[in-house]
Amino acid sequence: MKKFLASILTLALCLGLATGCAGKQTPAENDTESAGETGVKEIPSLKIAFSPYADADQITTATEPLEQLLQAKLLEKGYDVKDIDMTVGTSYTAVGEALSAGSADIGFISGGNYVLFSDDCDVLLTALRYAINKDSENPADWNDGTIEENTKDMSTYYRCIILAGPSEKGQELQAKVNAGEELTWDDLNSATWSVLSPTSASGYIYPCLWLQDHYGKGISDLEHVVQSDSHTTSVARLAAGQVDVMVSFGHIRIKNAPKWESELGGTAPMVEQTGVI
Repeated sequence: MKKFLASILTLALCLGLATGCAGKQTPAENDTESAGETGVKEIPSLKIAFSPYADADQITTATEPLEQLLQAKLLEKGYDVKDIDMTVGTSYTAVGEALSAGSADIGFISGGNYVLFSDDCDVLLTALRYAINKDSENPADWNDGTIEENTKDMSTYYRCIILAGPSEKGQELQAKVNAGEELTWDDLNSATWSVLSPTSASGYIYPCLWLQDHYGKGISDLEHVVQSDSHTTSVARLAAGQVDVMVSFGHIRIKNAPKWESELGGTAPMVEQTGVI
């Protein structure tokens, strides 16, 4: 069964999806029938859950072609999967809970989520991402008037960034950072933050560790925090001025800059209205 699941994940990861994790005792495993004379094993159903790293409709649209492709490729490998059910979790934690409960056979989850549910699932494969051309620990270095770009090199890690937006407070924080001034706790605490669920690495865990390291406080100590269901929702709230800052992975502007004005409500190019703080 593990070989079967690994085959699926290998194909999925080649299509640019995220880290995968499969339950130790899954419905797909229990329902697997013995191979017949043809040597093909029948799998009645396979349930795949995706963490909401983007809006559910975007993930659903992106993964829609995957069902038939997976069925065809797995049949070549001797597995006849009758039904593939792909869903997007309502939160990062929800996908871990689905794996733990056996209601999902495979989950594409973050490392932080795996730590929380590692007793109930096994890592089969992990994914890397392309490195970007900015990697400085000085936030002002990111604010050179250009959007980050992917390089041709693969990276084994990525930066978490705190991104300020076009609101009055967001612009105030950007100006202070770009002038070489240190942000105080009061500066940050007076802003409205968009974060993700507590098992999201760049959407919660990493910024929480940064706040603890610099100010001895965490996200739970901030007075104005909004929890978003995905990084895309955080970007939309930032563009609309509903929040002053958001936390995300360093690649976030690469994907969202093209639609900042056309879809997300920005009133000027993203590079002009946002800055890493």
